[in-house]
Amino acid sequence: MNEKADILHFEREAEPLSSGSQAEPGSQGCQGWEIRLLNPVDKDVWDAFVKSNPNGCFMQSWAWADFKELEGYKTFRYGLFAENKLVGGCIFYFYPHPGRANLIIAPGGPILTEISWENGMEMLVQQGEILAKKMGAIALRIEPLWTQKPACLSNFVRAPVDLLPSETLLIDLRPTAAEMLANMKQKGRYNLRLSWRYGVETEFTSDGQAIPLFYDLFWETVKRQQFFGEPYGFFINLCQTLFNANVAEIGLAKWKGEVLAAILIVYWGERATYLYGGRSFERAEVMAPYALHWAAMQRAKMRGCKVYDFYGFTRNSNHGYAKFSQFKSQFGGVAVTTIGAQDYFFYDMLADTIIGLIRNIGGEE
Repeated sequence: MNEKADILHFEREAEPLSSGSQAEPGSQGCQGWEIRLLNPVDKDVWDAFVKSNPNGCFMQSWAWADFKELEGYKTFRYGLFAENKLVGGCIFYFYPHPGRANLIIAPGGPILTEISWENGMEMLVQQGEILAKKMGAIALRIEPLWTQKPACLSNFVRAPVDLLPSETLLIDLRPTAAEMLANMKQKGRYNLRLSWRYGVETEFTSDGQAIPLFYDLFWETVKRQQFFGEPYGFFINLCQTLFNANVAEIGLAKWKGEVLAAILIVYWGERATYLYGGRSFERAEVMAPYALHWAAMQRAKMRGCKVYDFYGFTRNSNHGYAKFSQFKSQFGGVAVTTIGAQDYFFYDMLADTIIGLIRNIGGEE
């Protein structure tokens, strides 16, 4: 079995970036290879590169990094170059937690191709170690959207916590609407048609005025389901940043003028991701969420997406995701499990952190 082919399904032509990109100290790899810190002028080429990769993730986009900076993160945007052409890279994120073990993280990353597989991973780990020493981090935590763990991650260990859901449900958007209906479960088709008979209406917008409508339903759902929910300011930063980049929309389902369901969809490359959502627990009989997700799939298809990602799914009936996974499964699709978050420990930094924590505890006593 070709290990690389199981994860990275095609190789694209490498892209040149601006001459203003800065090479990092100690970042030279094998002959002709280097890692560079990207500049704002590199944004469009980097985003195009990530979008074209079959495992490209919106959390490795320029806009997502801008959003995380608003949330207090430091971001480090690196491109891997072979003979001055972009062949891979990663956006690293760091959030300082005083008095705790800190991590350099890469949700959805790194982004690699067949060209950059082994050399690229080695160079990114080396760059992660340089950052760790600067930031006081003990480990690099990556989470690429790969379904097999390759040999180049042999020194990584499974992280105790994922940055992204490691299991998701993917709906193929390439079939016709009639074929997609046929691929749904019988109960799902019935409920969808019921929502149509009731006359549920849907709309999609990137107008900031929809944010409070979305958040009211999101928070109602959080309280009822007893999940963790992000504060309102988080969604202001998230939506405004992604709306400005034209990569996200809020979808609303209405019945007789009342908003009954709301979702936040991120469009990235050929994938549309259902990132957040909420619904009213009034008028459940009109099946508003069915109409809304169906409309979201058709809209994503119009925007050129080939996959609708339900982002968070389980086949385990005892899991906390079980209830809403049952709803998602009504649309058919294929469950996919990725390798999850993987940690690479920098043992010198880990030892220093442990010693510091012990000293702090001793000082408190």
